[in-house]
Amino acid sequence: MKLPRDISGSELASLLRGYSYDVSRQTGSHIRLTSKASGKEHHVTVPAHRSLRVGTLSGVLADVASYLGKTKEQLAEEMFGR
Repeated sequence: MKLPRDISGSELASLLRGYSYDVSRQTGSHIRLTSKASGKEHHVTVPAHRSLRVGTLSGVLADVASYLGKTKEQLAEEMFGR
């Protein structure tokens, strides 16, 4: 699946809330999200930019997918599959 080119950092943070991630803090233009879904804490930082670069989005998705025990492609399909 092709990743979206027009998603913002705050939109991604909202989508990640559906996977038990909560905003733990925001410093400047970065949003820090934390999840305790698997019993241990996992942190991911998302830039609060108007549109995320594809490589940045891909990296965040890979990190979250690894924590959730999924592939990046599965997670992307769940989040952005239309």
